[in-house]
Amino acid sequence: MTTRARAGLPPALYALTVGAFGIGTTEFVIMGLLLQVATDLQVSIAAAGLLISGYALGVFVGAPVLTILTSRLPRKAVLMGLMLLFIVGNVVCALAPNYTVLMVARVITALMHGTFFGVGAVVATGLVSEDRKASAISVMFTGLTVATLLGVPAGAWLGHEFGWRSTFWAVSVIGVVGFAVIALLVPRQQQTGERAGMMKEELAAVLRPQVLLGLLITVLGWAGVFAVFTYIEPILTRVTGFAQELVSPILFAFGGGMVLGNYVGGKLADRKLMATMVGTLVFLALVLAGMTVAMHSKVGVVIFVGLLGVGAFATVAPLQLRVLQKAGGGQTLASSLNIGAFNLGNAIGAWMGGVIIERGAGVALSGYQAVPVAAAIVAAGGVGLALWSWKMDGRQRTPLRQD
Repeated sequence: MTTRARAGLPPALYALTVGAFGIGTTEFVIMGLLLQVATDLQVSIAAAGLLISGYALGVFVGAPVLTILTSRLPRKAVLMGLMLLFIVGNVVCALAPNYTVLMVARVITALMHGTFFGVGAVVATGLVSEDRKASAISVMFTGLTVATLLGVPAGAWLGHEFGWRSTFWAVSVIGVVGFAVIALLVPRQQQTGERAGMMKEELAAVLRPQVLLGLLITVLGWAGVFAVFTYIEPILTRVTGFAQELVSPILFAFGGGMVLGNYVGGKLADRKLMATMVGTLVFLALVLAGMTVAMHSKVGVVIFVGLLGVGAFATVAPLQLRVLQKAGGGQTLASSLNIGAFNLGNAIGAWMGGVIIERGAGVALSGYQAVPVAAAIVAAGGVGLALWSWKMDGRQRTPLRQD
């Protein structure tokens, strides 16, 4: 294993990356198609926006449920089955005759999201040596970052040119490619089906204090991210003063920051996991706080949009690896739940930001100015819990690597 890792990361990791790319694209591309969907299906923009919330809810519910239901199956078979569900869900989205069917299809598609990333993270770490596990996770999550950087804009363009249904057809094709490369490249020896019957061990692992702390840290960190990112469009247009057509190009800075942060976070976490987890959360909290001032400068806000992408995804690999390490022999369920925790944070952050804006001054500047402050405070709560968790390591003297 070590020799292979030194020679380069195994091709199976990139098969997982393809699947992650498709999932990331279908999750976020709807943001660029809301007006078309609302007009075509004759619903309000607010109702169309619920297609995003419905997806997040599907991820949160599907992560533990599908992980438990598939616990007796080999992991490679689970990954392939999840990609089939992904394909079917997107095909139904493309064919949906009305809003209700589209919502149901979105939720069905989302059910596989958490389990794919959860099981995929376990498979990814099993493909490499101990000193490259965080990097393996970040490689898989690169598919998600590239989806935000390239897949979502491309999907939005395709939808504007050929109709929103064409985007879901294209994503379905990506799903077919993902299924094929996983079938071809993920080795059978990584299935580890011998643990399939140990669901009691999985459940016991999730209830460990350090695992629960890790899940809560994930929720707090990403609640901070999405409290701001959900409302980045009105911040850019109503506060900073950018024209509407410049929002999409500016968001490329966020996508580029995600790619950089994902890479750096994985590399640093391989060296010192806890120091990286705490450090990236501190960086994220500082960026969120700085956004309060930066949003009044066109140059400053573009820089901070990019830094927000860096800070957000620099936390992903260390947060995921921390939960995997503390779960011990119950990694699969804990890993999937942590993906659900990311999405629960998304939902909480979006709700929190909306409440602050509404109770502030509506569309007035003061309402939007308060959002980054609240987001930074929430992320700082994640920092506090991370430091507490680190301190617990010293007391418990666990056999796991201490940083």
